[in-house]
Amino acid sequence: MPHVTGPAVVPRPLRLQQLSDQPFVLVPGIAVVAPDPAAREAAERLATLVGGSVRATAAPDAAAFRLRLLGPADDERYPPTDPAGGEEALPTLPTGESDEELPAGAEAYRLHVHADGVDVDARTPAGLGHAVTTLAQLLTGTSGGAWTLPAVLVVDAPRFTWRGLSIDVARHFVRVADLDVVIDLMADHKLNVLHLHLTDDQAWRIDLPSRPELVRRSSGASVGGDPGGHYTAEDYARLVAHAAARGIVVVPELDVPGHVNAALHAYGELSPSGRPTDEYLGIDVGFSRLTAALPATDAFLHDVFRDVAAMTPGSYVHIGGDEVQGMASDEYAALVGTAAAAVRAAGKQVVGWQEIATTPLEPGTVVQYWDVHADPAPFVAAGAAGARLLLSPGDRTYLDMKYHPGYPLGLEWAGHVELRDSYDWEPATLLPGLPAEAVLGVEAAVWTETLRTLDDLTTMLLPRLAAVAEVAWSAPDRRDWEDFRTRVAALGARWDAAELSWYPSPQVDWQR
Repeated sequence: MPHVTGPAVVPRPLRLQQLSDQPFVLVPGIAVVAPDPAAREAAERLATLVGGSVRATAAPDAAAFRLRLLGPADDERYPPTDPAGGEEALPTLPTGESDEELPAGAEAYRLHVHADGVDVDARTPAGLGHAVTTLAQLLTGTSGGAWTLPAVLVVDAPRFTWRGLSIDVARHFVRVADLDVVIDLMADHKLNVLHLHLTDDQAWRIDLPSRPELVRRSSGASVGGDPGGHYTAEDYARLVAHAAARGIVVVPELDVPGHVNAALHAYGELSPSGRPTDEYLGIDVGFSRLTAALPATDAFLHDVFRDVAAMTPGSYVHIGGDEVQGMASDEYAALVGTAAAAVRAAGKQVVGWQEIATTPLEPGTVVQYWDVHADPAPFVAAGAAGARLLLSPGDRTYLDMKYHPGYPLGLEWAGHVELRDSYDWEPATLLPGLPAEAVLGVEAAVWTETLRTLDDLTTMLLPRLAAVAEVAWSAPDRRDWEDFRTRVAALGARWDAAELSWYPSPQVDWQR
């Protein structure tokens, strides 16, 4: 695809057409018209952005933002904040302007900016939210202090229904207020899944009613003895609500049968010795494990997954399953099977790291691929048998990897990941032989062994999160590195205005 210039929208829309109309000039108190109550959250977000007020009606000839929910299409099968299925192929688009057809899928939207106002159509509140995100990137200030929007027609829909970010809150605890900032960043990049890695060797970060000792004994510290913390049921509910208001579903992860030292420290009956293990605040992996033969193990797995599922309105619960060393394959399969059965019994769908592909899986199970050095055969076979693959290749999407040798934050086990590394890859060809329909989506991950503050976290996320978001949203024929680096350059000023720390990659000529 040739290099394209135009408004700096990231991720790149399916279609953005610049029109010959005059720009739309915003006036103080402009009306944001949203007759449908379901459009209220998107309307309020837009009103805050443009200094307007939300109204159910306005004079027909008044300059305004008009938000319209079209209702479900015949092909709509997927809830807007819960990526339970794949998008259908997008239709060939007509060449008209205001009569442009809305693409397939629950998250599609259409916006038309003209001199007299802005018309926004979507099937769901999530689609309206994405349109507001696009409008935020199109806003331009003038020398006279006014704000304008260029005359454009945008018709857009995501390539993948799962566009996620996984955050490790176990190695270093991330406060609720800081997670709120990250959730807002995700919405700014049209991501829709927040995957929380809640448990590991170092700590257990969520309070579950059936197992109170998990947070009483195993949440007080972080790696290296740094301060810890945990989420109460109220904290978690507030996070879920904050995310849902921005079209983002929360997927909790309780990592078993490895990465479980925090659980063994809280409950000695989970250890073969019958005694609690010592607290562990290092960063080694692979040394802890559950034991299938112990009577306490099955009850523990059923209790914790039942509890976290009951707290989670979304469709998915992540069971972990990675980096279990020194365990026989039959015991590993038995423990993964028990955890998966507990999740399904609670009415949720199972997600697990790629290692679970070596065990019997129910159709629809989500396998999260991360280790690019692993034999791809089990994942291809799992996809052919009905599993769905979530792609998180460590050398592209692990955003805790150092940008370059000597960078003060991050690790290097998956290499160094610069901005272009996070952009220049294609999900459809990552695992040769994998059926295209088996790819559910793309998810970035950030692990916190070396990240202690919100500034640390956003510095590693930005700008690479924008690159991963475009890979997840935009079709390959709509992606081009030179075009992307031009568009992403404009985001630096927005991150500065929001007082966010970020890495000014030398691969981009930043506009600051």
